[in-house]
Amino acid sequence: MTDLVTIDVQDHIADVRLNRADKYNALSPDMFAAIIEAGEKLAEAKDVRAVVLSGNGRGFCAGLDMASMQGLGNGGGGSSSGGGLLQRDDRPENFAQRPAMVWRRVPVPVIAAVHGVAYGGGCQIALGADIRIATPDAKISVMEIKWGLIPDMSITQTLRDLVPLDVAKELTFTGRVLSGEEAKAYGLVTHVDENAHARAMSIAEEIASKSPDAIRAGKKLLEESWRAGAREGLELESELQVALIGSDNQNEAVMANFEKRAPQFKD
Repeated sequence: MTDLVTIDVQDHIADVRLNRADKYNALSPDMFAAIIEAGEKLAEAKDVRAVVLSGNGRGFCAGLDMASMQGLGNGGGGSSSGGGLLQRDDRPENFAQRPAMVWRRVPVPVIAAVHGVAYGGGCQIALGADIRIATPDAKISVMEIKWGLIPDMSITQTLRDLVPLDVAKELTFTGRVLSGEEAKAYGLVTHVDENAHARAMSIAEEIASKSPDAIRAGKKLLEESWRAGAREGLELESELQVALIGSDNQNEAVMANFEKRAPQFKD
């Protein structure tokens, strides 16, 4: 791990901070690589039950650091991991799309705490989280039109689940900057709170107190079934439930409820 993204795990919660504060956590090639590395590391962490994703300094993420992306028009502005930003491997997304998509693949809930700016790519990274908390005065925008570009950091897979098509088009065509309150009204964020990080941590603590097996199964169920057909969704419900019934953590949830005590789950 580099110091561009920090991870602090306490009580089964990973507090992840974008840490390029002097640049509003803007996305350089090295920042892309650091975010991806953090997400992939957490995807393998057996002791983590929830993730809070935020930015150090005065904002969440200002989007692309255009000064560091001069090679973008030549096929993808090289990254520190070797390939160009627009190159892809055997996964559906390319390197530029992965800082948002990686959070969809983390098997536990990811909560983004947004303050200051979340512009362009920063907005799309936040959209990759499962839940978003924004401060009332946050500034959130699908801003790529300002640079003569389209949003291309997985917005087709994230924004479609939050807003109607006409709203997605308006935000994409105008690059309008929304406050946290406006973003909540549009459906881009889940909650608005003066202390977005504290609210995100509170939700993460509540999640971390539940059976980690059921939480992981719940995220898998919703991620894989939300746009699937009826048969696929219903079969997945059944498959995941059968695996949970009678398991150690499921038995512990039942016993803790009957005995009126805090459960002691195993990772």
